[in-house]
Amino acid sequence: MRAFAPLLLGLSGSLFAQPALTIYNADFAVVRDEIPLNLKAGTQTVVYDRATATLEPESVILRDPSGKRSLQILEQSYRNDSATEDYLLSFFEGKELEFLVTAADGTARIVKGKVIRGGGQTMVGTEAPIIEVEGKPRFSLPGQPLFPSLGNDTILRPRLEWRLDAIAAGKVNAEVAYLTTGMNWEADYNVVAPEKSDTVDIIGWITMENRSGRSFTDAAIKLMAGEVNKVEDSMITAIREFKMPWGVGGESAAPVVTEKAFDEYHLYTLQNPVTLRDGETKQVEFVRATGVKAKRLYIYDGVKADWSVWRNRFIGADQNFGSEYDTKVAVVREFENTKENGLGLPLPKGKLRFYLQDGDRRLEFTGENEIDHTPRKETVRAVTGNAFDIVGERRRVDWQIDTSRKTAMEKIEVKVRNRKDEPVEVTVKEHVARWMNWEITEKSAPFEKKNAQEVEFKLPLKPDEEGVVTYTVRYTW
Repeated sequence: MRAFAPLLLGLSGSLFAQPALTIYNADFAVVRDEIPLNLKAGTQTVVYDRATATLEPESVILRDPSGKRSLQILEQSYRNDSATEDYLLSFFEGKELEFLVTAADGTARIVKGKVIRGGGQTMVGTEAPIIEVEGKPRFSLPGQPLFPSLGNDTILRPRLEWRLDAIAAGKVNAEVAYLTTGMNWEADYNVVAPEKSDTVDIIGWITMENRSGRSFTDAAIKLMAGEVNKVEDSMITAIREFKMPWGVGGESAAPVVTEKAFDEYHLYTLQNPVTLRDGETKQVEFVRATGVKAKRLYIYDGVKADWSVWRNRFIGADQNFGSEYDTKVAVVREFENTKENGLGLPLPKGKLRFYLQDGDRRLEFTGENEIDHTPRKETVRAVTGNAFDIVGERRRVDWQIDTSRKTAMEKIEVKVRNRKDEPVEVTVKEHVARWMNWEITEKSAPFEKKNAQEVEFKLPLKPDEEGVVTYTVRYTW
């Protein structure tokens, strides 16, 4: 077959339709570009120079999205040695270059210098260039370097080169899709509450980061949330669509982001094109919910121990293990992710920041934490910090072990003091984790068994009141 001259694509942005991105919260993305091809019959070379610098070459798919034409790639090459100032200086080490020097008054002159070292990034760090001017070396450029012709083998941007075989001539709007690293996104939530209220407003932000080596202008962007290993472009299919809550005080506007379930994940689509430049971080507000009921909880988990060590620890290995205690009482915010509570949408994992409105209506930061991917109809619970005016105290009152009967008895006393000017309820969390078989034989208050080795007591406290919880647990093995 006759070979034709290479068809170069990408030098003119007007040739291309809107780029499309699906960004995953695992530092990679799927990039999709439409490529207008004017194919000749037979073998030919096509060059695509809009690739990212972090492209995975083995992930490239070139296809006719209409399915009318088969595009067979006989050979693919990927080059990422695009020309930079440091890169070109390295080619002229030991040679003389001209440098343009511009004075403060705007006058310009040419200075000649010998390139001793091109400089740039090395294995141990960044090296400054060394240029010899009039026999004296200097660790900087004397001016703007003026390079000779770049030559035929120098590229300006990372590029893919394909050798294609076309059965017949014709025009086709092909699509290239590939995976690239260097792109990521995450969610952030700002929770705003009045000083004394269990009702909050939640504002969610999407933060996108581009370190791929390519800028995307007016891109159609989707964001994938979930623990994804690998998802091919052809799998992007809609199952259902859900509009995010939007607006304040009952007012509504067109959603900025829509969400739909996709396989075992969730896909968020930005409704407006976004320009995401290389090296840029950009935020888009994607959820605004008002009047969300978020209870404030106080939780005292007094055992000061490493649970990974203590859990199922043999009874007699260390009788005093876990007897030390912490005095801190955690402050927790909890809300239901339901439609009735103003939400009811899948919440991507991210950081939850809490702000409290002071009496002068100014917002004060009161803590932050992270949440995992949270489906709708599930509960979000986040620790915001420790209470200043509530103090806990935990001690072991009695310990007895009878190895002949394979039993042990432990009596615990927990005290919590409320130094606030208002009543509170503190949840006392206790871990009965010395052995798998246990029974609480005595207790001063009812408890709720949360799991196989954890119980909770509710302790209501008046202002300046101290409350006490005692219980006895018997272990058998």
